[in-house]
Amino acid sequence: MAPSAARDRQYWRDVGTMDSYYEANMDLISPLPLFNLYNLQWPIYTRQSVSPPAKFVRSASGRSGEAHDSIVSAGVVVSGGAVQGSILATDVFIDEAAEVTGCVLLDKVTVGAGAVVRRAIIDKNVRIPPGAQIGVDFELDRSRGFAVTDSGLTIVSKGQVVAPAYPTT
Repeated sequence: MAPSAARDRQYWRDVGTMDSYYEANMDLISPLPLFNLYNLQWPIYTRQSVSPPAKFVRSASGRSGEAHDSIVSAGVVVSGGAVQGSILATDVFIDEAAEVTGCVLLDKVTVGAGAVVRRAIIDKNVRIPPGAQIGVDFELDRSRGFAVTDSGLTIVSKGQVVAPAYPTT
């Protein structure tokens, strides 16, 4: 665990906008975070979930699940998907060939097979269907009722429905 540093006592960030909330989360995954969750001399007490440990498994086709430069919480399963520079809250599921990059996914988000999610905040219990894209085409995101900030951050609120990429019959 990291020793205490003077900067650990000086971190402050106003999180009054979606962009500043996102940036505060991204601060946590930097190699030397300004806000250090791992400093035992300045412990951060958080809500504990009753979830199994996170795991990274091969999908049915043999593709490995992976996460890099990310924080992954208890209960997360990455099954053949790829996560980069993101924060995954408890009980998130990432399916085969899904790509999650630069995101904050809150509790119980499911990302379907082959879906692409970039630079987004996805609120809890949102189901992203297979093949869907979020944060790729801002006009499409806006037309689906998602908020898109001036900086290009897409927000999907709790309860919002993400339409399938392909029509279902």
